[in-house]
Amino acid sequence: MRHANRSSLLSCGPAAALAALAALAGLGGLASADTAPAEVVSSRWQHHQVKFDYQGFTTAYTCDGLENHVRQILQLLGARKDLSVSAAGCPGPFDTPSHTAWVRADFYSLAPAVDANEPDTVRGHWTAVAVTPARPDFMGDGDCELIQEMKSLITGNFTLRDVEYRTDCYPHQITLNGFSITGQALRPLPHG
Repeated sequence: MRHANRSSLLSCGPAAALAALAALAGLGGLASADTAPAEVVSSRWQHHQVKFDYQGFTTAYTCDGLENHVRQILQLLGARKDLSVSAAGCPGPFDTPSHTAWVRADFYSLAPAVDANEPDTVRGHWTAVAVTPARPDFMGDGDCELIQEMKSLITGNFTLRDVEYRTDCYPHQITLNGFSITGQALRPLPHG
């Protein structure tokens, strides 16, 4: 089982942690684009430098684990592969889990081009995406607070449509099916 919390620690009771891990077993997958031919959208890369504070009462991440998790979420939504994510504020050695951290991300995402004939346009298309505790496979029920903290980053820095963003997190307990992001994201066509 792949899960970014491999490098993080769920700070909850053993029974809750085992229940959450059992719920994740065998689940995963990434929402994929519709099978119909994609409508090509002339797009441009837009640069973003953002930061947010992670304050989790339930889940503790190592700085390395938090960086990897945020990177995977941003790439899922269409961030260019040259993105940079750094987390700071974890106590002690770099691999010590923490309930708080400061995260900075430097990345590019697509936005529709004003003029399709502009230089450096990229061929984009609308892709169905879903982020839930069951998909993609690196997400889990313990990630509710992270998704809650990332809402402004995600909705303000990606071109999305028909988005439904839901978080129902409760401090100090893992909430089963506590979050969901569904909709479409403007992503580059392969080799586009």
